[in-house]
Amino acid sequence: MHLSFQLDFITRDRLPLLCCLVAFILTFFVTRTIVRYIRATADSDAPRKWWQPRNIGHGGVHIHHVVFGVILVMVSGVTMVTLAVSGGVPEFTVAATFFGIGAALVLDEFALILHLQDVYWAEDGRTSVDAVFAAVAVAGLLVLGFNPLSFFDVGMWQDDHSLLARTTVILGAVFTLLLAVVVLLKGKVWTGLVGMFITPLLLVGAARLSRPHAPWARWRYTTRPRKMHRALVRERSLRRPVVQAKLWLQHAVAGEPHFPNDSEVDQQLDREIHAAAAPPPDQPATVPASASTV
Repeated sequence: MHLSFQLDFITRDRLPLLCCLVAFILTFFVTRTIVRYIRATADSDAPRKWWQPRNIGHGGVHIHHVVFGVILVMVSGVTMVTLAVSGGVPEFTVAATFFGIGAALVLDEFALILHLQDVYWAEDGRTSVDAVFAAVAVAGLLVLGFNPLSFFDVGMWQDDHSLLARTTVILGAVFTLLLAVVVLLKGKVWTGLVGMFITPLLLVGAARLSRPHAPWARWRYTTRPRKMHRALVRERSLRRPVVQAKLWLQHAVAGEPHFPNDSEVDQQLDREIHAAAAPPPDQPATVPASASTV
């Protein structure tokens, strides 16, 4: 029976990406479950059965699962590059699935790579969870059919070879990228990330107040206390439910599901929300004139 992939957003060209995303998510949750099991049974004196998960080591060296992730990413990446010219959808789908597995193993220990020390269960280890969420968000948008720099029509570049059409596309791309830079300078990483796919978000993010600790606030708000105060108050009120949800989700992923109490949320808000320090006297406190003045 012939299977058609023309179901909603699942087309043949998106099948490898969809399988990559599914493999990524499943591998991440399975890996977290296994690691939690190993940690929970680490002090047990009961003999391990052959099927029970355990740490892998050689010569007294603990081999982290990021090692297997790097190997899988490299092998599957080379495979996809090899198939780039003459490969079919089935071959790409298999390679993309293994790439998703490897990427999940790598990003699950992203904090270890970032800090160059084992902080898997420490506060800094939450960086890995944030990296996984960002990867899932980007892959999910791609699967749904969103394209980066969607403010302009890429089809225009392919269908119309006139100078006017090419110039319009290039200017649209540059404008979108400049908006993304402004949004990132204002400390709105998620708005900038998703806004690369849904451009109106970039317009909103660029027009709104900067986060108080971001470079934009450091350049423009340190000499304007009322605006800095507005940014601090707004940040704390808007971030509170976000921080509550984030902490709950991180606890759940880490295997300790419970709703964070007010003191935990306040501590996280205190860590995240602070006024930016003023730039040094020899550094101008303004941004280029071409940037937004909002």
